[in-house]
This record gives sequence, C-alpha cells and structure tokens, in this order.
Amino acid sequence: MSEPDSGKPQMQAEQSPPYPAQKLRKPGIEAEMELQPQWRAPRYKAAGKLQGKVALVTGGDSGIGRAVAYLYAREGADVAIVFLPEEQRDADVTREAIEELGRECFCLPGDLTEPTFCRDAVLRTVRHFGRLDILVSNAAWQNRKASLEEITDEEWQRTFRTNVDAYFHLCKAAIPHMKPGSAIIATSSETGLIGNKLLPDYSATKGAINAFTKVLAQQLVEKGIRVNAVAPGPVWTPLNPADTGEPPEKIAQHGANKPMGRAAQPEEIAPAYVFLASDADSSYITGIVLEQMGGETVSG
Repeated sequence: MSEPDSGKPQMQAEQSPPYPAQKLRKPGIEAEMELQPQWRAPRYKAAGKLQGKVALVTGGDSGIGRAVAYLYAREGADVAIVFLPEEQRDADVTREAIEELGRECFCLPGDLTEPTFCRDAVLRTVRHFGRLDILVSNAAWQNRKASLEEITDEEWQRTFRTNVDAYFHLCKAAIPHMKPGSAIIATSSETGLIGNKLLPDYSATKGAINAFTKVLAQQLVEKGIRVNAVAPGPVWTPLNPADTGEPPEKIAQHGANKPMGRAAQPEEIAPAYVFLASDADSSYITGIVLEQMGGETVSG
C-alpha cells in the first residue's frame, strides 16, 4: 500500500508496470490477485461529507466499487453493495472493512442483468435503511475481441444488459425514493470517449452511459437530483485480468502507454465519487463526464 510518509506524491508512489502476468477466471475475484489493488486510501482525509447518507453501490465487492463504498463509509454513509453470488468472498472483505469504521454494509448478491433484481436491490435498500441518497452504477462486463465477427449475440447482449440496462433499471427504481440533494453517479470509461478497437461492445455501452447521464441530468435538475459520470482510464482491478481476450503479457503492462506510465489504483479513482456525491462540494455540477485518464486528454 502506498503510505502517506513515503516521501513521494501519490501520483508517483503507486506501483508501475510490470504487474503480474496473471489471468483470472470470470467474474474475477480480487482476493485471488497476486498484486492486490490499493483501495484504503491512507492519504485521504475524511470530513463527514456524507454523514447520515445511504448509498447503493453496484460492483461494491471489489475494484473501484469497493474503494468507493469504503470512502463513502469513511465520510459517514451507510452502504448497500451489489455483487454476483460468486463474488461473496470479496464482498465479505468490503463489508468487514466498512463495519470496522462503525458504518453498516448491506450485502445484496444477485445478477444485474435481470431487471427484477435491479428493482429489488433498490427496494430492499430503501426498506432496510429507510432512505436512498446516492446511487452508484458501477458494475461492468467486458471481454476483448479482435474483430466484430468474434462478438456473439449473447456476448453483445450480456455487455449491454450489465453496463447499460442495469443503469436504466436502477435509476428508474431509485429516483422515486431520492430527495433533493441526492446524487446518481455512473462509472463510464475512457473507451466511451475515445473508443477501443478491441472493445467495440464495451466502448458502445460506455458511450451510451455518457449520453444517458447527460439526459437524466437535464430531467432531474428541477428535482434537485444531480447525475454525473466518472470516466477512468486503466485501473488495477479484477476486470482486466478476468478479460478473456486480454493475454497475460498485456496485463503485465496495463496502463504503461499512458502519460503517467501506469494504471490507476482504485484509491486514486474513488475520491471523485465522493466529490460528485457531496452536495457541499459539487452542488453546481450535473451532467458531466469526469475524466480520470492518467494524463491523456480529449477535446471538449
């Protein structure tokens, strides 16, 4: 873990490639990664920005979702996390870490490709905590393919059902329970802004997330609900080692082509979700896609 007293700024203290050339089986269990992602953010200083709030974070068992759920708890929120049943081992780590902070973590195992589960996850969260203030649609599915011909109808549909359809169903279920000052945040990707020739379906879903975020922001601004997205570049999470089309030698160099020369750690990405969830910090911001791309920029 990068330490506050390491003598280097965090952008230089996090580990650079080569990373372990390790493959994971789907869906990718963080506990099985040889090089553990950093998510506790020891340099981050909490200030009670989300005190008394309730957040629902999909994919909260690992990766970016775990880091976000943990920082939300450090800021005073109780958190519900959604994950696949196969990811229970990772979810238990997230839950234990949040409970150590004196906050509550409500676990919701299930499959977000099922609209009924999306609706049920929201309703169970509201019933359990009595409110819902922050929705983070973060869970994602991706597999690299060399050509469009390699993408089966089933793979295309799975990617869209997980990445886009779930975002729609979660929002539709959550909005009636959200009061002024609430926030919705989606995890987009640099692929939704600049594309990736090996990820046509994934890139398309992230572009759709960006557009839907902007539309929803316009619809909900009068209700006092802000809607934004975060677009990370490469991040060291189970998502890429579990990508069936990513060879081990590429995993070892994940993010090496970025200006910073490395992948981000989840603890570097998560503070943006705190910023966008905090009415005190971002009350005049809605409808943006916040880039976190390791020094790469896009126009506009």
